[in-house]
Amino acid sequence: MGEITVKAFAKLNLSLDVKRKRADGYHDVEMIMQTIDLHDTIVIRHYRIDDEDRFNEKRKRINVICDSSCIPSGEENIAYKAANEMYKRYELSGCLDIQITKRIPSSAGLAGGSADAAAVIHGINSLFEIDAGIEELEEIGIGIGADVPFCINGGTMLAEGIGERLTSLPSFEGIDIVLIKPDISISTPWAYKNLDLARIENAPDTKKIIESIKNKDITTLGQSMKNVFESVVCSHYIEIAELKNSLLKNGAIGSIMSGSGSAVFGIFGNAQQARKAYNNLIKTYIKGEQLFLAKTVRGENYGR
Repeated sequence: MGEITVKAFAKLNLSLDVKRKRADGYHDVEMIMQTIDLHDTIVIRHYRIDDEDRFNEKRKRINVICDSSCIPSGEENIAYKAANEMYKRYELSGCLDIQITKRIPSSAGLAGGSADAAAVIHGINSLFEIDAGIEELEEIGIGIGADVPFCINGGTMLAEGIGERLTSLPSFEGIDIVLIKPDISISTPWAYKNLDLARIENAPDTKKIIESIKNKDITTLGQSMKNVFESVVCSHYIEIAELKNSLLKNGAIGSIMSGSGSAVFGIFGNAQQARKAYNNLIKTYIKGEQLFLAKTVRGENYGR
């Protein structure tokens, strides 16, 4: 038996713009994505066919178990699809048990499922000593989900196309984050369906944000962060706007919703300010909300 433990890191959107709807029904986007240290933990165990005490004809080749009742286990989990793709592509043998311990909130715009899939791809690549490069792993990820290629890389990146065209940006590691996931679940298809591209008035200035990242100018970045999905989500869920305002009132330099929601985050000048805001916000904690302190991290920390 072989075993490996990998971390699946969440992502934030420092900006998110939807440019156009494509003929294939997807949308072209332009967004800046950032890995944070909030993560799920995944244990992958491999059993050879001759491990008779663990393998028989009735046993499934891939077994996925998740500790969260909100997340499906088995073949319905995106981690299963990732493992199955690796098995088919590299003609792997034996059986896998994949145990996922969730910490990334679901339906939050944090790429929790995509992060798990990417971590499984990294883990199998290491466990079976396949030695596939990042570009090869990205190619596998594209067929699994739009955010998976970014999650395979991690770090700070400009994502274009449907999210699969990635350009590395200078590291934006070590920035302190307070993250709130309200008791609201938002469907990405619903957000796209209700987004009126002709009425977007507050799109992000992507070039300006990239410059602020290059210059380590947190103030300009915080003031420039924008997410066009807020025009849809905040009109239906006033709680999202209220959470943004709460973070700003507690010292955040800037605050936006991540992805299509519903998680909201604020960036802070240092850990002390972030901790103070966290302590103030937890006093008004509402049942169902989830509150996290986090930091931005570099790409090479991802999946390991």
